[in-house]
Amino acid sequence: MKWFGKIFKIGSNRGRSGGHHLQQPIDENMSWRAPPRSLDNRGRSKKEEEDLNNAIALSLSEDLKIPAGYRWRTGADDDYAKALQDRTNSSLHPPYAPLPFYPRGYSMPSQVRICGGCNKEIHYGNCLGVENSYFHPDCFRCHSCHQPITEREFSLSGKHPYHKYCFKELSHPKCEVCHHYIPINGSGLIEYRCHPYWNQKYCPSHEYDNTARCCSCERLESRGERYFRLDDGRILCFECMESAITDTGECQPLYHAIRDYYEGMNMRIDQQIPMLLVGREALNEAIVGEKNGFHHLPETRGLCLSEEQTVTSVHRWSKIGGHRLIGMRSQPQKLIRKCEVTAILVLYGLPRLLTGAILAHELMHGWLRLKGYRNLDPAVEEGICQVLSYMWLEAEVMSGSRTMPSTSTASSSSSSSSYSSKKGVKSKVENKLGEFFMNQIANDSSPAYGGGFRSANAAVNKYGLRCTLDHIRLTGQLPL
Repeated sequence: MKWFGKIFKIGSNRGRSGGHHLQQPIDENMSWRAPPRSLDNRGRSKKEEEDLNNAIALSLSEDLKIPAGYRWRTGADDDYAKALQDRTNSSLHPPYAPLPFYPRGYSMPSQVRICGGCNKEIHYGNCLGVENSYFHPDCFRCHSCHQPITEREFSLSGKHPYHKYCFKELSHPKCEVCHHYIPINGSGLIEYRCHPYWNQKYCPSHEYDNTARCCSCERLESRGERYFRLDDGRILCFECMESAITDTGECQPLYHAIRDYYEGMNMRIDQQIPMLLVGREALNEAIVGEKNGFHHLPETRGLCLSEEQTVTSVHRWSKIGGHRLIGMRSQPQKLIRKCEVTAILVLYGLPRLLTGAILAHELMHGWLRLKGYRNLDPAVEEGICQVLSYMWLEAEVMSGSRTMPSTSTASSSSSSSSYSSKKGVKSKVENKLGEFFMNQIANDSSPAYGGGFRSANAAVNKYGLRCTLDHIRLTGQLPL
């Protein structure tokens, strides 16, 4: 390229600057600075123009000799090309069309890259492209924990990137019993069990691995928690234990309140029917000795007794020790038949609303017998008794304007909140339990209790309770 120096005397001030260069991306929205122009207005001689044309032709011929794919362009070549262009176009009014100026915001939409992290335009520097999204390097962070993603593999949901473990935390369900990720079955699917009311999700294995289940609300015991154990083997969760009624004396106010409820519906029960809270074993023995009646499986929680029997009732609990009720005092009691109903038996240790629902059901059995209703079909008798139980629960839940904050912890079961709940000030937790017990009655799958309730409830809603009872007395069937 010595010939070039002979033609153009380029001074040191036209050389390249230092080693620091800023390179702008070519597809950004910006205005480019026009190339430097010479201010010399003197015309060129014909000799200079001929020399210039010869130099250009020589340069082109040398380039054509270089094989394809082996052309390099150095920084010096760029400078020479600029100088050549300057000398060619140098005049007072340069004959080139000026480069267009595009103000910011007026570029083509395809040329603008918006960062998926900060939602700002990416002007210069490196950027990360993920499918159809772009990010500043510092903005490529997990959408969950907001920490930088430095791993080679990551998860993408929509336009948001995640660490793989963060995305698994968000998308893969965890067992609410063992707190592990619910395993994938042989078909590659996430299979789990879910309580239809509480929406408690858990691994299928907990159905048969002896995981404790609350005998009242049916929720499984979570690892790290400890449900209460009753002496007869039943288990209660903290929320159910909060309002549990544990002995016969404690249940008497509730029993009389339900009798008053019957009287308010013009269904007064004149006879004084004894009511006892008993354990599971005593209740099962009483069921065996009872000749009449239809019992709910798999476990009966209450019984309207018609035969004379000796029953062991729970007389008193002294205190709660750890996660057990300790110091239970029981006594055998001879029940003598003075009318069609000998006594009403209910399992001890159940929440107040469940205990009341059982009492309302069994009292309806007593009312039917005392009023001369005989030999009813199980679906008719159990169905109308479930209707009374449901009506009482509904009245209790709907009257829950007297509410108090829930304190469903282990210590709360022996605190004043538990005492207040039993005295009638219902907590939000207790109201939720009441709704669950209503849901159990409405969705019971047994023909007598579930199917009977739905038929009886439809009749009561259509004709009223009094007309329905009169029809049952006359025909032994529910009105259609």
